[in-house]
Amino acid sequence: MPINTIEKQLPSLRSRLLIAAAAWLIIITLSAGYLVPSFIKTYLVGQEEQQLKLYLDQLTALVDVTPDGKMSLSGKLSNPLFESPYSGLYWSLTINEQQLRSRSLWDTRIRGNKEEGFIGPNKQPLIVISREFFVPETDDPVNLSVAINKDKLNATLQKLTHGLWLILIIMAIGILALTWLQVSWSLSPLRKLQQNLKKVRNGELTELTGVYPTEVKPVIDDLNALLFHYQELLERARNHSGNLSHALKTPIAILNNEVAQLNDADKTKLTPALLQLQQHIDYHLGRARMAGAANILTAKTAPSSRVDAISMAMDKIYAHREVILVNELDSDLSIAVEKRDLDEIVGNLIENSYKWANSLIRVHQQSVNTDTVSIVIEDDGPGIAEDECNEALKRGIRLDESTPGTGLGLNIANELAHSYRGELILSRSPLGGLKAEITLPLPRS
Repeated sequence: MPINTIEKQLPSLRSRLLIAAAAWLIIITLSAGYLVPSFIKTYLVGQEEQQLKLYLDQLTALVDVTPDGKMSLSGKLSNPLFESPYSGLYWSLTINEQQLRSRSLWDTRIRGNKEEGFIGPNKQPLIVISREFFVPETDDPVNLSVAINKDKLNATLQKLTHGLWLILIIMAIGILALTWLQVSWSLSPLRKLQQNLKKVRNGELTELTGVYPTEVKPVIDDLNALLFHYQELLERARNHSGNLSHALKTPIAILNNEVAQLNDADKTKLTPALLQLQQHIDYHLGRARMAGAANILTAKTAPSSRVDAISMAMDKIYAHREVILVNELDSDLSIAVEKRDLDEIVGNLIENSYKWANSLIRVHQQSVNTDTVSIVIEDDGPGIAEDECNEALKRGIRLDESTPGTGLGLNIANELAHSYRGELILSRSPLGGLKAEITLPLPRS
């Protein structure tokens, strides 16, 4: 799969935990901020109504009706606010068309109803409780109401609400800060693991070290076992491929020499078989080298210097062709590919260009995204037809038998690029020849 495949990134564990904690804190804070003042208001109103009921009982005991039907009070209430105009504490007595009211109501009366609310002097909102009762001297019911100004209660409730919101906000911030500290402390082993993995990638460590919590320890042990096994396996594959290469080189050379001395008929029979044998050996040794990057996690190579080194070698080999290679790669550019593998990829492509270019080979780079870079190698030779570009990447395919080669170079370069989750694309170059674009990963920061 190409390295530039875009995958959806999930939020970090820290972010997810903090977002969840913040969401719950907001829900709890808002609920408390609205429910607690409602409970306090109900309690305060209940307390005021309890006090008003006491005044209601006192007034009921003081109500007197004369034989001629006149209503009066036989005494005064204990609270002097009933005598002070617009004091906020009021009472009103009504029987038939007669009405008695407290001096505090002065020239006004209690207006309104239970559904819409009661209004007193100066448009004061009131809490009102009422009672109907009968006295022996009359058959008509006496309607008695006692009221108190609601503004003081509202002001008290507003102060309590402001204080409550302040306490809730401070508490929420404090809890969120403690949650952040708790999350940071809990995730510190994972940060340590990330740092150790970075050191493994950079070649500073060969295994993950340190003390980890019980929940993480099995993962660390498995990763260390996997790293050890992977490095041992790759080193063994590298050694085996090298040993096989040396073991087969001499016998094949002897066979080639012997075949060269045979007559033309026998030579014609044996040469294709030897050539096929050589192709199979080259292909499978290339695959072994591809799997042999023992430090693939720490791989980091500057392609510009490798192109210069390969170009110097090719200039000597193909000096008779007088081909010029222009290296436009940034000297500071590094890619996450092992040096020998990069030489194999770029070397095969550059050698192919040296074989076919008329006079010019151009090597330059193109940024794909923040994780990958494309190295472009193009020449001014005859190139390959668009419909044959994919065919040329297959193993052993040679589009021109007149030029020496095994037909394995492009295939090995393609499979090496794929082993690093990159890709090789062939197309026509603006120079007229072949354009090879290799997408490879950048080192992770």
